Amino acid sequence: MNILEVKNLNVSFYGEKIIDNLSFNLRNKENLVILGPNGAGKTVLLKCLLGVIPFEGEVRWIKDVKIGYVPQKFFPEKNTPLSVEEFFKFKKVSKKQIIEALQSVGIDNMSILDYTIGIISSGQLQRILIAWALIDNPKILLFDEPTAGIDIEGEKTIHNLLSRIEKEHDLTIIFITHDLSVVYKFADSVLCLNKKIVCYGSPQEALSTENIKQLYGEEVKFYKHAH
Repeated sequence: MNILEVKNLNVSFYGEKIIDNLSFNLRNKENLVILGPNGAGKTVLLKCLLGVIPFEGEVRWIKDVKIGYVPQKFFPEKNTPLSVEEFFKFKKVSKKQIIEALQSVGIDNMSILDYTIGIISSGQLQRILIAWALIDNPKILLFDEPTAGIDIEGEKTIHNLLSRIEKEHDLTIIFITHDLSVVYKFADSVLCLNKKIVCYGSPQEALSTENIKQLYGEEVKFYKHAH
């Protein structure tokens, strides 16, 4: 069963084509990784899937699907007068639900609820944003480069976390990344995007040397991980 169908998607800003005639499907419980250079239209594609920017074409989700979204950049000021608990209260959820959501992403020290949102580490903040997305019990999670600005050990932690919550919450995940080494570990399918499709299919089918060179303009080295 397809959980998402995208047909003939076109997006232009001020006369510049950002996404050009893009079509693809995503089956339920599959993970899709979107690859592409800066300016390729990856974040714009996620915003189209969320319905927050205008586009031409079709974006059709399965009926009544719940979608969670973790943005690429969320850098609150250090003096932001908002605690972690107050941040979650925007969702109008109970403290019990907040605690359960934080525990689901590996945060067990609940003193973090009293910390202001601007002083916690980037790794902790990323976990909090994932918990924020999970608290509504979505069936789809959209991640826009969830490890941006995090060190290598933090990246490994977030990738392991995504693999775990995918299974525990029975999710379908769409994941933007620049890190080719993640793809074989995480993706069921990969969409190579540079305003239009460069390659699409399983990692083994799509990520040929020729396609990678066409996508990035040069040969990129990466390592295969067992799925």
